Amino acid sequence: MAEQPFVRPAVDADGAGIARLIAAVFGEYEGCPFVLAEFPELAAPASHYEKRNGRLFVAENKGTVVGSFAISSPDGDSVFEINKVYLDRAQRGSGLARKLYAMAIEEVIRRDGRTLKLWTDTRFLAGHRFYEKLGFVRQPVIRFLADATDGWEFAYRLELDR
Repeated sequence: MAEQPFVRPAVDADGAGIARLIAAVFGEYEGCPFVLAEFPELAAPASHYEKRNGRLFVAENKGTVVGSFAISSPDGDSVFEINKVYLDRAQRGSGLARKLYAMAIEEVIRRDGRTLKLWTDTRFLAGHRFYEKLGFVRQPVIRFLADATDGWEFAYRLELDR
């Protein structure tokens, strides 16, 4: 039987693995280059999210980061942002994304979170379907990212039932 990935809290040493994961995901989309300089938080990703009142989780398989999922509450209130939601192509459809989400939501609830919000590239259609299955609602706003991707992002929001 193949070894199954396991989910754990990230450590700062995971930055290079997360960078490789994001680069691979971006590589699936035309005109979506990964530029490490645009992700300075990856130098110490766990510390970055701790400073933002949050936590970063990774899924690891045989020493390789195959998934990531972060939550943070920069204002220290009950509104949490979701970031760094990436999954290796070979892991999609395996239930690993839901496992990452479940661990992150446990953390949000533990911290008395009530609202989740996120931005996602308009090209990431599978991600949109994932969020919508979880109950997130697309908001009537988009934003432009003046970065190497020249991307546009949709906003999503979810009010947690508690």
